[in-house]
Amino acid sequence: MLVASILLPLAVGGLSAWLTMGSMDQYGALIQPPLAPPAWVFPAVWTVLYILMGVACWLVWKSDAARQDKKRALTLYGGQLAVNFVWPLLFFGRGWYGVSFLWLLLLLALVLAAVAAFGRIRKLAAWLLAPYILWLLFAGYLNCAIWLLN
Repeated sequence: MLVASILLPLAVGGLSAWLTMGSMDQYGALIQPPLAPPAWVFPAVWTVLYILMGVACWLVWKSDAARQDKKRALTLYGGQLAVNFVWPLLFFGRGWYGVSFLWLLLLLALVLAAVAAFGRIRKLAAWLLAPYILWLLFAGYLNCAIWLLN
């Protein structure tokens, strides 16, 4: 089950990346804000984050917590994963930088709710998502700056 828990977010992220692959030239032509990392950083960071998400999900799933608590936590996790899937389609696929920024705020809210729910079940699961929150905050800065600069 651990492998499946890791493969799910990797597959979601991989499919989203594959669907937006043709838009990378457009992204490279945008005015970039200060602190924007080189393009190769994004897939590396997302791979690590998806693995951490999968491990966190697995820790919650295999816990002895009440079924209702696990269901709530895993539903929030699934919701944020679905919202995460759509963000690149909005940002890269459509070039809707304002809409994608608002979508990212929704994603951040769902991740924070999932972290809180995970933390009530297994603290380590919540902590494994801390880098994800930090990356989303940074991605929010980049998204908003690209929206304003372009």
